[in-house]
Amino acid sequence: MREETPEDRFFQELGGACAELRQAFARHVGMGAQRVQMLIRLRREGETSHSELRQALGVDGASVTRLVKELEAEGLAGRRLDPADNRYTLAALTPAGERMAADLERSHQAYQERLLGGVTAQEREIVLGALRRIRANVSEPEKP
Repeated sequence: MREETPEDRFFQELGGACAELRQAFARHVGMGAQRVQMLIRLRREGETSHSELRQALGVDGASVTRLVKELEAEGLAGRRLDPADNRYTLAALTPAGERMAADLERSHQAYQERLLGGVTAQEREIVLGALRRIRANVSEPEKP
């Protein structure tokens, strides 16, 4: 059995932190992560096609349709056919959905500030620099 390397530990910690962060705020506000993401995305982007929501959320079309229908049933979103191409459905927040998404964004900002408590600006910049370098390394072709 191979001994764990510093690289193994780094990526395990990074992956674990990412996985926890994806779900933590949704648990904090008591709703599903995809629902939170959809509300915030619709607030930021405005009326959006189901296809764009599917890509942005990384879920299948049926999941997007289900989520939008749930929001619609609660009076938080509306749907209509795209007038430019009726093969596509557009979703947008209602005024009630806008208020809920705005509340979520305010809560999210406060939540992020709490999570970053005790982390200095310098530490944040170091982490950001390392993450940018890793992402650049991912896209660079391997050298023989």
